[in-house]
Amino acid sequence: MLQCFYPKEYLDSTYLIDFEEKYRQGYRGIIFDIDNTLVPHGLPADERATALFKRLKNIGYHVTMLSNNKEPRVKMFCDAVGAPYIFKAGKPNPAKYRVAMKNMGTDERSTLFVGDQIFTDVWGANKAGIYAILVKPIHPREEIQIVLKRYLEKIVLISYRRYVNKNHF
Repeated sequence: MLQCFYPKEYLDSTYLIDFEEKYRQGYRGIIFDIDNTLVPHGLPADERATALFKRLKNIGYHVTMLSNNKEPRVKMFCDAVGAPYIFKAGKPNPAKYRVAMKNMGTDERSTLFVGDQIFTDVWGANKAGIYAILVKPIHPREEIQIVLKRYLEKIVLISYRRYVNKNHF
């Protein structure tokens, strides 16, 4: 019943993903959430984020940021890492995920999504047919509407862990 919210992978950090291996597996595009996925909520790109995007470009990836945030916040981050973006994306609606894939020249089979929220990021990626990687939030400070969703996410994650253990992923 909750499987529409399950990521394909659940990791401690975006910065632990083996992007080289994913590239060998045929992935060519990555759609990222920004806040609490790449940097703490509202903060500019840091050295770690900048280095990651340089590395991804060197590997050969196309990237796009997909954020429900307003343009000034998204533009600030994306200008620093040199990445295109879509703001006020309306996640979990899959429409902007598809726009991002079209812009990158990728499709559902060759695109990864990385985000920190189940009910926006992962659910939207799943609805768009994209391989979704859920990462733990970088920082506990979040807006109140996100804090409330985190309680519901805990229920989904309990179910997800049981599902993974049962199916031996």
